[in-house]
Amino acid sequence: MDKIPMTAQGHSVLEEELKRLQQIERPRIIQAIAEARTHGDLAENAEYFAAKEAQSLNEGRIAELEDKLSRAEVIDVSKLSGTTVMFGATVTLVDEDTDEKKVYQIVGEAEADVKAGRVSISSPTARALIGKKVGDTVEVNTPGGGKSYEVLKITFR
Repeated sequence: MDKIPMTAQGHSVLEEELKRLQQIERPRIIQAIAEARTHGDLAENAEYFAAKEAQSLNEGRIAELEDKLSRAEVIDVSKLSGTTVMFGATVTLVDEDTDEKKVYQIVGEAEADVKAGRVSISSPTARALIGKKVGDTVEVNTPGGGKSYEVLKITFR
């Protein structure tokens, strides 16, 4: 079983989701199944089948979260430092074609959210950035084509 690198913030978000699924969603779905059973013939009961489907999806997500949390290697980013890009680093880049600035934090796969500025350690952008220093130029092959960035700033927070 491989360890999954994760920030402390990402770990707590997954724990909160797991707690919600187990303590709120699971009892709600069990209640919905019980209520649907009172409606008679289960062979033609759409509410029953919908509730069973919701139960299956919920239990699958619970199992997935438990697996990720059991294999998590929580890394406290605030204790990291350095001048090169590594896991947990927040990197400020400038697109060399458009002069547009972008800020990304390199995080674990389970907590990645590009719109929020968190890119997965296994993404093409993060793989290209690892080991770079301020002033380095980075070529990133993205699904939308190649991009060229200059590293402006590296921080750990």
